[in-house]
Amino acid sequence: MRFIWQLLAVAAVSAIGGQAVAAVEDNPWLQLVLGLLTAVLAVLVYGWVVRRTEHRPSTEVAREGAAPAFGRGLLIGFAMFGAVVTNIFFNAHFEIDGLGSPAGAVGLLGFMAAAAATEEVLYRGVLFRIIEERTGTWIALVLTSVVFGASHLLNPDATLWGALAIAIEAGGMLAAAYAATRNLWVPIGLHFGWNFAAGGIFSTEVSGNDTPQGLLDTATSGPTWVTGGAFGPEGSVYTVLFGVLITLGFLWLAHRRGNLVPRRSRADRAAAPTTLPR
Repeated sequence: MRFIWQLLAVAAVSAIGGQAVAAVEDNPWLQLVLGLLTAVLAVLVYGWVVRRTEHRPSTEVAREGAAPAFGRGLLIGFAMFGAVVTNIFFNAHFEIDGLGSPAGAVGLLGFMAAAAATEEVLYRGVLFRIIEERTGTWIALVLTSVVFGASHLLNPDATLWGALAIAIEAGGMLAAAYAATRNLWVPIGLHFGWNFAAGGIFSTEVSGNDTPQGLLDTATSGPTWVTGGAFGPEGSVYTVLFGVLITLGFLWLAHRRGNLVPRRSRADRAAAPTTLPR
């Protein structure tokens, strides 16, 4: 029952906040405010519903250590996008033609903050964490990655390859980031860092979402397997490659810390207490 309550609470914030942010896309400052409010509310509601339904502190969204953990994820997201766009520059075509839309970047800051926070508390905080308790880390990682990738098929310029790429490079990486750290701040920061670097700063398409122009006026062209085409750099094989490498790094760290949950029998699952993030 806790799964249902947590899922409904977080999904409600995601749906209402997402609609509100999308409704004010012509007003970047209002979009910034509503986006940040949605992000904060998603984390607060998640923490509240976990405490109420699991009768434990919601340590995975604890305020202590949140800023450095978010910062580490942010740096990884920025660095990953930088590595991908560098490969696009050398193997296809990527150019910066000056300043684009600073106002657009402001609006995207709020939009991407809301998307990162709501998606991480939903997919990693609720789905991955609870499925992992029952099936172990590996099965939970695969299942939630598939669901996360499939959810992007709803985007305007979605492709089957793009959804598969998202499942591999992002679904696995973000779940592994949670498994390694047992907090949601690192995956939230990583998710936001990639999205804002891609859309808010370098004005590339994000997940085939018809992303408006960000801070820089840029142009990308070349083979779809390099650039990602209309889906954006997330459809690039370089993003898949770097995503897999970072995923392996997080899984190695999770293994070293003893954070990988083995698959358990039905009797073991019935006897085991709720998994407490460490």
